[in-house]
Amino acid sequence: MLSTRKLIDVLTMILGLLIMALGVSVSVRADLGVTPISCVPYVYSLSTPFTLGEMTIFMNIFFILGQMAILRKRYSPIQLLQLPAVVILGYCIDFTYRLVSGIEPSSYLEQLLWLLVSCALLALGVFLVVKANLTYIPGDGLIVVIADTFKKDFGKTKMCFDSSMVVIGLSSSLLLSGRVAGIREGTIIAALLVGYLIQLLNRLLRAAAARIEARGRTESPAEAPAGVYGTFPVITISREYGSGGHEIGQQIAKKLGFTFYDRELIDLTAQQSGFTEDYIKDREQKISNSLLHELYAQNYAYVQDKLPPTDLLFLIQSKIIRDVSAKQPCVIVGRCANFVLKDNPSCFNIFIHANEAYRKRKIVDDYKAPASYSSKDLEQMDHERANYCLKYTGGNWRDVTGYHLTLDSSLYTTEQLAKKIIELFRTAQPRLRAAA
Repeated sequence: MLSTRKLIDVLTMILGLLIMALGVSVSVRADLGVTPISCVPYVYSLSTPFTLGEMTIFMNIFFILGQMAILRKRYSPIQLLQLPAVVILGYCIDFTYRLVSGIEPSSYLEQLLWLLVSCALLALGVFLVVKANLTYIPGDGLIVVIADTFKKDFGKTKMCFDSSMVVIGLSSSLLLSGRVAGIREGTIIAALLVGYLIQLLNRLLRAAAARIEARGRTESPAEAPAGVYGTFPVITISREYGSGGHEIGQQIAKKLGFTFYDRELIDLTAQQSGFTEDYIKDREQKISNSLLHELYAQNYAYVQDKLPPTDLLFLIQSKIIRDVSAKQPCVIVGRCANFVLKDNPSCFNIFIHANEAYRKRKIVDDYKAPASYSSKDLEQMDHERANYCLKYTGGNWRDVTGYHLTLDSSLYTTEQLAKKIIELFRTAQPRLRAAA
């Protein structure tokens, strides 16, 4: 007998598959191009006696066989649940295709509107299948197997996989019919939009869950477990690159007898995450292009148990920051620590900045960067840190309202800055606690 929870999961998955199938059928009727994963079965359904649903089943069986070939003895029989899932999906596609036979757009605008409807349906369907968490859709399962077996990044592997489906569909269409069928601007729109909509649904679900949890919480803030926050004083230092925030933090920690965390957080993250220190250094505290990062990250919305590496690093580092700040007084540099510890009444947040000439001189002289280090390089570093902050805190990195104190490090020595910060920190501590 299935438990009530498992029965709900099964019904959720079947509903998700039905909605996905409806999305596929509507995208075909919109006639602006099908999704990347549907390119191959759609093209072959036009040139063979088989329907789109049947070709979808055949293709996904091939994906399951691919998983078996790669994993061999490591293949878990439980993953054979993918087979009934894809059979249901295939026949639902054929059923819903007949159901929407009346959709015949008479203008490009109508086609575009139906395409957007199909993207929304696909996103909702995938969202439900992922939340059911019973098994993968075989294509996504194959991507997971390839990424895990060959130690490749899941997001990049999925992008390559989807691109290969489009290329195979395009070349097959030209070979079989001498023209391009089913691959148009709608294919690109679907590739970009569906993942975004799944992410949006995930955010809405988390927000709703948080509101429900907040309403149901009976424990008042005064009764919250002690020791999580507030036992030890903490100073967080956010800084512009080249402003000397690291050295200032070291001086403060030394004078106060606090534990200092900057590069030390990289060591702790490496120990807890399994990532190498070089890998962490290359990816922490920066996002070069927020749009490209979002397009890359939304690939992870298709599976339940995968997170983009930068998201995983942020979560691990946030936990480390909360843990170390609960154990001893400390100074923490960077990593959005002011946001992570925003509920800590003993946390004093500082932002260090400096003029461009000072920063470039320090970067070249102290950080041993090439003498050719330019204003453009500096601007890029600031942009990456700002993107990182916006992504994970939703705030402006340079917004002074997020800090208790901002200082221009080009006007004072490191010693002077450390002394002044300590003085203000000691003055602020009782007031911070009183305001909490």
